[in-house]
This record gives sequence, C-alpha cells and structure tokens, in this order.
Amino acid sequence: MPPRSPSARAPAHPRACAPFVPPLSPPRASADCADRVRRTHHTRRIRRTRHPSCRPCRPCRRALCPGPAPPPGPARVRTRTSPHDRSTELMSKHIAVVGLGSMGGAMASALLRAGWRVSGFDPAAAARSAAEQEGVEVVEDLDRLAGTPYVLLSLPSARVVETTVPVLLARPGTLAVVDTTTSEPGTSAEVAVLAAEQGVAFVDAPVSGGRDGAADGRLTAFVGAEPDALDAARPVLDALTGGRYRHLGVPGSGNVVKLLNNVLAAVNLVAVGEALAVAKAYGVDPAVAAAGISGASGASRASAAMYPDWVLTGTYDSGFALGLMARDAALAVETAGRRGATPHLLATASHVWQEALAALGPDADFTEIARTVAPSLTSEGATAA
Repeated sequence: MPPRSPSARAPAHPRACAPFVPPLSPPRASADCADRVRRTHHTRRIRRTRHPSCRPCRPCRRALCPGPAPPPGPARVRTRTSPHDRSTELMSKHIAVVGLGSMGGAMASALLRAGWRVSGFDPAAAARSAAEQEGVEVVEDLDRLAGTPYVLLSLPSARVVETTVPVLLARPGTLAVVDTTTSEPGTSAEVAVLAAEQGVAFVDAPVSGGRDGAADGRLTAFVGAEPDALDAARPVLDALTGGRYRHLGVPGSGNVVKLLNNVLAAVNLVAVGEALAVAKAYGVDPAVAAAGISGASGASRASAAMYPDWVLTGTYDSGFALGLMARDAALAVETAGRRGATPHLLATASHVWQEALAALGPDADFTEIARTVAPSLTSEGATAA
C-alpha cells in the first residue's frame, strides 16, 4: 500500500483561529497564500479536537478551528483608554468662563462639579476671588485665556461681547464659544461670522433659570447657531442645561427669543404685583391669592415663585439686577421696531421699568419693582398702611 502524502495527514488545529468567511469569489490558492496561512494559523500543534464551527481554509484546505463555541449571552466588549486618550479628553474639557458675576460664577461652579477644568476672568477683583475659592483657575488678564478649547461668556452687554471675542480668538485652539449673554441679535450674527472665519463655532445661548438653576446645571437655553456650530457646542450646553435647550434658528435667533422671554417676565411682574395689591385691598392675603392664581389660567412664574419667594417674604434676592431687566425690556421693544412691529403692551411695560430704574437704581434686585408698582405688598408699604 503506497505511503500517505503529507497533505493527507490529519490537520493540526490552532487554539482560537477566527472562522473563515468565504469571499464573494473564492481566490486561487498560491504558494504565497498557502505559506502565509500556514505561518498565521498553523505555527502551533495542539489537541486535534474538532468543533462544529471548524471550517476549512480555502487556500491550503487545512481545517481551522476557532475552539469551543462561547456560552449564550450578550457579548462583552472590553475597551481600554490609553493615557494619551485620557489626557486628550481632559484637555478637551477645558473651558474658560469670562464674566464671573452672579450667573457666570454659578455656571463655573456647575462646570467644575461636572468634571470640567475651568479657568476664568472677570474685571472685578471680588468676583475673581469668589471664583478662585470655588476652584476656578483665575487669571488677571483676559488674553491669557485665548486658545482655550471651550469658552463661556456671561457678560453685561453686546458691546462687551464685541470687544471680548476677538481677544479670545487671538490664538488657535478654540473649538467653540458659547455666549450666554442676553445680547443683541445683530451682534451675535456678526460675531458668529468672525468666529467662523477662524474655524471656531459661535453659539448665542442666553439662559433662563436664575442663579439657582445655573448652580445646579439646570438652566434653559435659547440657542441660535448654524448646525455645525451647535454640534461643536453640545458638551457645554449639556453641562449647563442637562439637555434643556432649544435650537431656534440661525445665529441671533437665541437672543431674539430670550429678549421676548424677558419682556414677558417684565410684564408679568408688573401685572401680578398690581393684581395682588387689589386682592390685599379687599382683605385677601396676597400669598393665598397668588397660590390660587397659580393653579388657574392666570398662572405665571411671577405668581408661582417670584412674588411668594422674593417679594412677599421681603428678601428680594433673586440675583438678577433691576437695571438688567429694564435694559432687556427696552431692547426687546427696540428689536421689534427694527422689523416694523409695534408691541404697545410691551412698550408700556418697558416704560414702567424705566420709571422703577430711575426710582430704585440699577443695582436693586429686579423683584424690587414691587416697591413702585405694588407698594402695599412691601414691608414699607404695609408699615405705612
């Protein structure tokens, strides 16, 4: 009987080879292919146990064995993060907060708690000191923040935004600028173009929710941005709002809606104050009247929270200045006029806020407008009565 050829010998099986998946058209076997397969799959000789999933290797016709089939259940994928990847992630989560006042300082603290590295600047030494105590890496010169991957602006006006952004873009490295300032729509559109020319995303995202919402990372943001810019800014928006933001349109759209939101709040503060003063004149406890209204169709944040929490308690500590609300109401009416709109009620409310500004000054809390529109609700008014 003739001896068996080497190719007829029982194949050796590697420990855990991948099963063969045939290509669309089987390749021709070649010496190079066979040698490569032999080197790759047949360098070790182990137990010659065949399993149901064994399949032959087409080029060399030697059986490849992937080993026993895994037990049923969901696949477990192990991922590893290299030290380089971790350092890159930490660098990308570096944000500069410009404007460390009541809102900016609270947002900086929220970002720190969310795991961001936070640098900050404010022209006021007291604001810098307070932020530094919270863990913010404070700088004394704005230009030292240029090139930070992310930038958050919380500034007093559109004019300050116009002068601040070019300084921050003086060095490369910035990915996105998120402007939470209640600014002017035209300014936001212009600055977005300037940033885009340097490959930087700019998003106008004025926020609502006050100091407490900022500190807890549960603000509401009104977002104006191009779609690509919005994608670049999402990590910051998510950290500030927990996903509670709405994309309203092109750059500037966020500020249009935020101004309308604020002027409506201004109207509500005046209207609710006058209404509760009437209730008190009829012997109804203003707090009870506010609770009743807040459960019905006349409800608003002014009746549900602002008057009960800040006016009727006499604390007036919302953290938002009367001067800023008077500015926002006037700017909303001005913005409407630029498109030919004539909002008479909004204009009347804005006039009332200007009178309160003259009487109380810009640094008064914005809830102190009750002192001028509903003095009987205030401690001074109650004493006089």
